[in-house]
Amino acid sequence: MNSQIRISDLENIISEKVFIKIEKWNLYLGDAGLARHLAIECISNKERGPLEAAKISLKAINVKVGDGVKSIPLINLITSSQILELEEILENFFEN
Repeated sequence: MNSQIRISDLENIISEKVFIKIEKWNLYLGDAGLARHLAIECISNKERGPLEAAKISLKAINVKVGDGVKSIPLINLITSSQILELEEILENFFEN
């Protein structure tokens, strides 16, 4: 399968299912413009297995806040249940 299609497929799944949690507000990664970057990171860490790929990828992405002067690792904005959701997504995706 074409690697661009696989990246896009994973990006679409992540866009709809994984979100940043701020107080009671959920911002889905597709709306935040972070889904493709996360999909690329996850695919590049595939050999480490779904859980490690998820964690390593979430740590590698820095989210700019405010005027972009500061950034926060994406893993700090994701709940533990969302990390498990991403792991499940990757398990299913890597099997295919």
